[in-house]
Amino acid sequence: MAFVSVVEDDAAVRELIMCTLQSAGFDVHVYACGEDMLREYEDCEKPQAILLDITLPGIDGFETFRRLRDKEDFGVPVIFLTARTTEVDKVSGLNLGADDYMTKPFGVLELIARVNAVIRRAGRQPGKPEVQRMEHGGLVMDTTGHILYVDGVKTELTYKEFEMLRYFMKNAGIVLTREMLLNKIWGIEADIETRTVDMHIKTLRKKLGRCGEYIKTIRGVGYRFEV
Repeated sequence: MAFVSVVEDDAAVRELIMCTLQSAGFDVHVYACGEDMLREYEDCEKPQAILLDITLPGIDGFETFRRLRDKEDFGVPVIFLTARTTEVDKVSGLNLGADDYMTKPFGVLELIARVNAVIRRAGRQPGKPEVQRMEHGGLVMDTTGHILYVDGVKTELTYKEFEMLRYFMKNAGIVLTREMLLNKIWGIEADIETRTVDMHIKTLRKKLGRCGEYIKTIRGVGYRFEV
């Protein structure tokens, strides 16, 4: 049974989400604010997905996500929930490293489908762990433990950076367009700014040090991973 955490301050919406996910077979933990979840995160079972409202009392959803992301080995897919509809908010959430974005009100079937999708993309289906180790140049990636070593040094990546590098390493030598990366890593069609990809590539290269040169820019097309 997959375990999902929900952070939502509206009691009615929180109850609806909990009942919907439980009816679909999920184990659900709910919180009314980000502080409550952060306090319990280290001591509780780690969720396989997090539904996080943006407008929360105290620290908002963006700041809650930043603090979660800074925790060691954090690799839980996150879906932002919000009544905001502007593209700026959507892009802001995705640029932080979130996996999806749902605007209220949303249908219960869509909610279940999106939660299943992010868990599936994260390779965390119960009973079907993805065991894989990849090595290219000075990069060693353990996808089971969500760990990356750069020239023998353990290097922390955000969930999105890790997934992007994994996609590059699995497709070494193949040119990947920005649209392909958006669709594969974020699970959406390319209807948002492709600068989202460029910004993640920039920070990923920096964290990889000399190995960042493996990610080649193919002008006017996209990127290619090549050692």
